[in-house]
Amino acid sequence: MLIINIKGLVGLHSKDKLVLRGSELDSLPVLENAWLLIEDDLIKDFGKMDSIPSHISNLSSHVSAEGRYIFPSWCDSHTHIVFAASREEEFAMKIQGKSYEEIAATGGGILNSANKLKKASEDELFESASVRLKQMIHLGTGAVEIKSGYGLTKESEIKMLRVIRRLKNQFPIPIKATFLAAHAYPAEFKNNHQGYIDLIINEMLPQIAEEKLADYIDVFCEKGFFSVEETDQVLKAGAKYGLKPKVHANQLSVSGAVEVSVQNSAISVDHLEESDEETIRTLRNADTIVTLLPSCSFYLGIPFADAKSFIRADLPVALATDYNPGSTPSGNMNFVVSLACIKMKMFPEQAINAATLNGAAAMEMSEDYGSITVGKKANLFITKPMPSIAYLPYSFGETQIETVILNGEIYNG
Repeated sequence: MLIINIKGLVGLHSKDKLVLRGSELDSLPVLENAWLLIEDDLIKDFGKMDSIPSHISNLSSHVSAEGRYIFPSWCDSHTHIVFAASREEEFAMKIQGKSYEEIAATGGGILNSANKLKKASEDELFESASVRLKQMIHLGTGAVEIKSGYGLTKESEIKMLRVIRRLKNQFPIPIKATFLAAHAYPAEFKNNHQGYIDLIINEMLPQIAEEKLADYIDVFCEKGFFSVEETDQVLKAGAKYGLKPKVHANQLSVSGAVEVSVQNSAISVDHLEESDEETIRTLRNADTIVTLLPSCSFYLGIPFADAKSFIRADLPVALATDYNPGSTPSGNMNFVVSLACIKMKMFPEQAINAATLNGAAAMEMSEDYGSITVGKKANLFITKPMPSIAYLPYSFGETQIETVILNGEIYNG
């Protein structure tokens, strides 16, 4: 596929640039008035239209992208899209001012989703997740991580992970699976935390490892959920089976979650709506990626993460949706990028880098995804005609995406 007359090719990072730290996020290389050649499923070459080689310009088949930008696909490194049903019954409770913790205490929240998921078949879960994933792809997402965590029993957690495996096999984008049984304590283990942790360690993890169902392990380390000590125990158990940590950290409080995550060599710490100087100091000494989820803050009405402080501290910042039925019922990465600019005061260049290359890095796939680089997978999207790159986050609530390209082919799924 040859694409010509491109207004701007966005995100032309070098092959050896796998993650962007601090001020590196400010640089979003763009090639104006460009052409792009895709061969098989890879980016083969690109350049300026006024210097296009004759053997390329003579190709009879080409696509014109006049007035349009081409971006690398969004890389959404934190989602929970396998769930049985929506939770709009909790929507009114939120409007009434009920907190996340108060809703959970009345049987809502994660336990609500777990009860619904227990009754759903694997086929039903696969079909509903497929609908969500297709919508996300049409909105520009070209790589995704999906967590379990609405099972909370061995049978239901395994069921969720098998659904994620089916999605991996059926969809044309890379998918990483994360085991998140340590999402909440089931009611029957409310007063027996160690009993549930033993279930995770002694029964769930061995079967997950045997079936090769997960890439990562996650824990919701937060007051009222899993303590720092409990988190450490679960992460160390997962490491014995080769599962690397990606941790829910500091969503509702500065809990010590970041410290225990870094001690366990976490790939990313996600949320960080609450942080302090010690949080930043700990992360400065690590390679852990800071994954921020602004649409969760938007929906719950909780503080937005202090993205600018993380960037000033020379940390690698990524953006993701947190798509789930309770706190972020949306998989729209375009809106996430807009919120990052509007509410977290990230510049468009910073937000786009965080949602592409650093999102890929948070899934350990930035060698192949997240930028327009020769040799990388041709997972891209072409915008509608736009006056500038900043117009994409500026025009929040609208999609500026006209064409999605996955593995070098136009996606019509």
